[in-house]
Amino acid sequence: MGTHGTRGGAAVRGARQMERQNGTADEPLDQLTVDQLAARAGVTVRTLRFYSTRGLLPPPTIGPRRVGRYGPEHLSRLALIEELQHQGMTLAAIERYLQRLPDDISAHDLAIHRAVVASWLPDTVDETTRSQLEGRVGRELTDDDLERLAAMSVLARTDDPDVFRVDPALVQLGVRLLDVPMSQEAILAARSVMLEHARSAARELSRLFKQEVWDPYRELEPDPERLERMKSLSAHMQPMVVQALVTAFQRSMKEELREVFPLESAPRTAAGPAPE
Repeated sequence: MGTHGTRGGAAVRGARQMERQNGTADEPLDQLTVDQLAARAGVTVRTLRFYSTRGLLPPPTIGPRRVGRYGPEHLSRLALIEELQHQGMTLAAIERYLQRLPDDISAHDLAIHRAVVASWLPDTVDETTRSQLEGRVGRELTDDDLERLAAMSVLARTDDPDVFRVDPALVQLGVRLLDVPMSQEAILAARSVMLEHARSAARELSRLFKQEVWDPYRELEPDPERLERMKSLSAHMQPMVVQALVTAFQRSMKEELREVFPLESAPRTAAGPAPE
């Protein structure tokens, strides 16, 4: 699958460059050859061809002399794949993730997905051995660590005592929580609060979309093709809604900390430095 550098490596930088530029005289960004795409993304041509055979990368546009040409969507997709790899997802999990995206998703929407992927990973479960799990998280896990991760629903045991079913969306967070000076009961209570309010927000937003957008559109536009476009729109909206929720939560957390710590500097949170 090729190797990458630090988080936000060459593929991410290439995607950002696409957002800032329209291209160069030598390499228009919508007319990249496979060698140019590999150079921009920081991977090998062999890796690109491997991704293509697995369906991770759409086929190129065939240009003059039957040379394949790649565009911004390909580079943004490679940036997203890199981000998913950094989250510890397996190749099979990345394939399932990308299959859920609309076929006509744009480079801009792919960039949005990459921006929020840390907080919006698919509901997938990977089977892994204890040694593979330790390699993924970069540390040795004691029996007590495994029990705590199981209590947080990060992993589940199987019939084989050395094999676990792991939620890739939670594994890194769960391992970080092992070092937080909070009781297991407090962590589980915080998890229950987050799940309750997240489900409530999702339920209300879905209801609003159905009542205010989907139902009126369906009544006015019986054309099946238009309805399909509306379904595609709803899929495009999901990452933007997630991004809005993350921003709203960060601001709400800062406001709450101001009230809890009115006379002193509030502690830092996952949302960033607390306001003075």
